[in-house]
Amino acid sequence: MFVALEHPEALTEPEELLKAYFNSTNIGLCLFDSGFRYLAINRTLAAIHGLPVEAHLAKTVREVLGDLGDLLEPKFQQAIETKKPIHFEISGMLPSQTEKGHWIVHYLPVQATGGRVTRVGAVVLDVTAQKKMEESLQTIGGQLRQETTRLHVLRDVSSLLSRHQDISEVFPKISARLRRVLRQEFASLAIREENTDRLVYELTDFPLGKGLMSDHFATSNSPQGQALHAREAMIFTTMQEFENESTKGLLDEGLRSLCCVPLMSPKGPMGVVVLGSTRPTAFKTDDLELINQVAAQLAIAIENHRAATEIEELKKRLGEERSYLASGPRIEGRFPEIIGQSPALKRVLDQVQTVSASEATTLISGDTGTGKELIAHAIHRLSPRTGGPFVKLNCAAIPTGLLESELFGHEKGAFTGAIMRKIGRMELAEGGTLFLDEVGEIPLELQPKLLRVLQEQEFERLGSVRTIKVNLRIIAATNRRLEESVARHEFRSDLYYRLHVFPIRLPSLRERSDDIPLLIRHFVHKYTARMDRQIETIPKDTMKVLCDWSWPGNVRELENLMERSVILTEGSALQVPLAELRLPHRAASEEKDRTLDEAEKLHIIRILRETRGVLSGPNGAARRLGLKRTTLQSKIQRLGIKRDDYKQADD
Repeated sequence: MFVALEHPEALTEPEELLKAYFNSTNIGLCLFDSGFRYLAINRTLAAIHGLPVEAHLAKTVREVLGDLGDLLEPKFQQAIETKKPIHFEISGMLPSQTEKGHWIVHYLPVQATGGRVTRVGAVVLDVTAQKKMEESLQTIGGQLRQETTRLHVLRDVSSLLSRHQDISEVFPKISARLRRVLRQEFASLAIREENTDRLVYELTDFPLGKGLMSDHFATSNSPQGQALHAREAMIFTTMQEFENESTKGLLDEGLRSLCCVPLMSPKGPMGVVVLGSTRPTAFKTDDLELINQVAAQLAIAIENHRAATEIEELKKRLGEERSYLASGPRIEGRFPEIIGQSPALKRVLDQVQTVSASEATTLISGDTGTGKELIAHAIHRLSPRTGGPFVKLNCAAIPTGLLESELFGHEKGAFTGAIMRKIGRMELAEGGTLFLDEVGEIPLELQPKLLRVLQEQEFERLGSVRTIKVNLRIIAATNRRLEESVARHEFRSDLYYRLHVFPIRLPSLRERSDDIPLLIRHFVHKYTARMDRQIETIPKDTMKVLCDWSWPGNVRELENLMERSVILTEGSALQVPLAELRLPHRAASEEKDRTLDEAEKLHIIRILRETRGVLSGPNGAARRLGLKRTTLQSKIQRLGIKRDDYKQADD
């Protein structure tokens, strides 16, 4: 294992490389301190030395390797003094061996803050076998000169791969080196697709190609596929037996023999190196050793490239996430994004204007679909923090086990699967506003940590002991009655009072029915423009029914219905599926006398009956109601809805 470091977040790029490939079975890796003592060593290098891992730690190289350490130390000092990587070959006798060994060594200096080199990483490739072959070739003569050339090719390939990170840039050069000894005309790198059995030609070197290969992939029923499945190098002197387009394309190009060598990684085969020739007997069994070694080096290089690409993509994604979370373009006017003129809504907007100028924590309550996020964004936009990011998090949409990491972030290695540091929403909201939707869903064990942020403006990432100070404003929203949750000991009272500094309650759409015509016109205009439709009128009877409806799903339900209506409309008059609004066995006038919870419960039961109890999916109840599945499950539990309430007689 890699030795645990006191501050793993301080790992430099060379150390990250060493750590990422510390369990390699064919490359020796270790880490020295400035006194040339072993801090860490992998089992491969320990086996080369003939000693267990424990026999190296905290000891100097001279104590472990004897006289060989005297040869290594000048190179080590050169790496420290020049602060540049050192690459060299060395030969000598290890204390545990009776024969001379040969190695290729890379020293990678690691600079601390201030530029001083405090550690040096080492990558060691045991080339004793190759050296012995070279020494043998010098005595055997012309018959073995070809083997010497092959070794030089292998060393060239190793050097090319060590100096280039971009495989696409170096692959044609590797192919050119191989042509010195194998005389192949075609070389390709076929990578296995994750979810299929296809091999896709990622890189191809075919200078004399005629462009007759129509397919750029190979199936399992191909020479390449057979080698991948067998996990061993295979030579094919005839290809007519493979009846597929990819093999036919190779034959059309004039290729008559193939050598296919799988690329192996610790997780299994990742692809195949394919070499082709116009000669039927171009490849021999003796060639497989060289090609296997080249394939092994390519596999390592591809893994390195994938790791580097993944890191870059994660960095890019984080940058895009920050850019996406940053506040959008300024909107002229005070509340252009909020549609309505009713007295109930105006009272809310007056409260928004009052609280926006302050830094007060705000708790927005109201039924689902009433526009709590719009109000939160309006508070942010009108506040002094408008230039900062507006970061939002739906606490009910994140699994409980991941919510802490999503809020506060985590360090690399904090838990299984934490392959790198993650910045939480708290830090992303620095200098701006963090909007916590459905805050009542935060589990009790996380509530003290949120309370600390509200009180002290500080927290620690998951897996870290370093306290992080943040400058942000928190706006919370809930469709639950938090005071009841406090009474049931499901929500901390001190957190509730800290969130309840400035409460804003949003009216349901039924309480602001005067706004329904304005909202209908707004949504119809929005979706006709999006779908390139021409709808000119809304029938009066339709408008009356819509204004009389109680809208248990509030503005969200109205918007979803208007979107469906625009889709269904043929002609210039809006066609609304009014049957969706009629609850069974109840008149609209009776519906007005119910409490909001009763109306919402009956509406959910009706939808559950129509979907036969299916919650998720394109035709599920959650989609019909315009809710997330987790939100619908929470409502079902809160409203006391049982399976018998919506179970069909034939179920």
